[in-house]
Amino acid sequence: MDGAQHGFIAQHAWEGKIYSGGWTDGEHGAGRIMAPGDDSLVASVGQASAADVVRAAAAARAAQPGWEATPAHERARILNEAADILQRNGEELIPWIIRETGSIPPKAGIEIEHSAGFLRAAAAAAVEPAGRLVPSQDGRHEELLRVPHGVVAVISPFNFPLILSIRAIAAALATGNAVVHKPDPRTPITGGIIIARIFEEAGLPKDLLHIVPGAADVGAALCEDPNIAMVSFTGSPEIGAKVGEACGRNLKRVQLELGGKNALIIMDDADFTAAAANAAWGTWLHQGQICMATGLILAPAAIADKLAEELAVKAGRLPVGNPASDQCALGPLISEHEATRISGIVDDAVAKGARLLAGGTPQGRMFPATVLADVTPEMRAFREEIFGPVAVVVAYDNDDHAVELANMSDYGLAAGIIGQDLGRARAVGNRLRVGHLHINDQTVMASPFAPFGGRGRSGNGTRISGPAIWEEFTQWVWVTTRPQAVVYPF
Repeated sequence: MDGAQHGFIAQHAWEGKIYSGGWTDGEHGAGRIMAPGDDSLVASVGQASAADVVRAAAAARAAQPGWEATPAHERARILNEAADILQRNGEELIPWIIRETGSIPPKAGIEIEHSAGFLRAAAAAAVEPAGRLVPSQDGRHEELLRVPHGVVAVISPFNFPLILSIRAIAAALATGNAVVHKPDPRTPITGGIIIARIFEEAGLPKDLLHIVPGAADVGAALCEDPNIAMVSFTGSPEIGAKVGEACGRNLKRVQLELGGKNALIIMDDADFTAAAANAAWGTWLHQGQICMATGLILAPAAIADKLAEELAVKAGRLPVGNPASDQCALGPLISEHEATRISGIVDDAVAKGARLLAGGTPQGRMFPATVLADVTPEMRAFREEIFGPVAVVVAYDNDDHAVELANMSDYGLAAGIIGQDLGRARAVGNRLRVGHLHINDQTVMASPFAPFGGRGRSGNGTRISGPAIWEEFTQWVWVTTRPQAVVYPF
């Protein structure tokens, strides 16, 4: 399962390179990408510098007006062709995703299929009307047009690197922008090389997409460069705040999609089996390394212990291993540093009175499915985004108490509610400060047709996908026309 046995992603074309006007050397040479599952070498990928960003942004700005003038149906055709190419080559690409990101095979398959869906949704958006007429007060013909910003920088994370890169890249291209993209330095193949290859094959004109893997200096250069008009960032609140600060200082538009501490509320009339299954899936999918992961499981006090015990049984049935070689339900965390950080959160909870019912002790990057019961608000496990496979079970007294606990978070991304009385569940949900609300479902959900984003530490109120494509990646221009010029009194 080395991922290099087929032709589409053949290493000889791109190994040690960045993608900027074609495959070329980056100023910082090449970096070794190691598999989190076994520390083996996946490949070497080119490393860009701030100077590479300057050149890429200038080339993108020069190419963008021609792309903006390209008929919308042609932009849509290229995006749809990119989706076809991605799906046709999925069998070859999935092993690369597994090795580089630590994904189990089904999650890697989701990356292919959902990314193709985002490409097709962006293609459909490209041909939507980009303007409208407005009433005139004095006989002028007046219209409003949506026009692209110019060059959009995309900065993406490691957890779903293909999806979380392509959804912004596709949206920017669909609306007539050029793109300079920095993937996470730990996942530049899934988050960058694959994307460059599909658009290269789809016939995207030169210099409209640049892939510049690199370190923090590359991200900083994207925020500072005058040829870049917008930054779309997905990642941690801490880095997102720095991106927002730099973009504000440079008067750039910025779209921030950050973390989450997402509550799943189990109502007292919920089907117990379904509730436990939703809690397990939302918490442990991809080792909990998802911004939408279920971070708090709020259960009625009468069943909280029973639910925690059932989750502990489920945890014991989920083997952890290297998805590239083992049959496992959970793969590795992205780094040992993350395992150490998560262990600290678990230890803090236990020290303050929580009960550890399963897991809790990693072996290197391998962190087993973990269950904490009797968690209370003074514990880090209650407050912090864990970004790991830890089920946090919290007891509540009544509906008002559940809402109070869920809204204690500084985050505001997603929430789920499991219950048979839909009216009551919706009434509870309407009181939650979130961007996504799911009735009778867990918290890990996304759609290319729905605006994605949250409140507070989950983002700056902007959205991505669905109608947010035009809202975020273009701006209004007001155009008025008279049949002929009038003579003003001055």
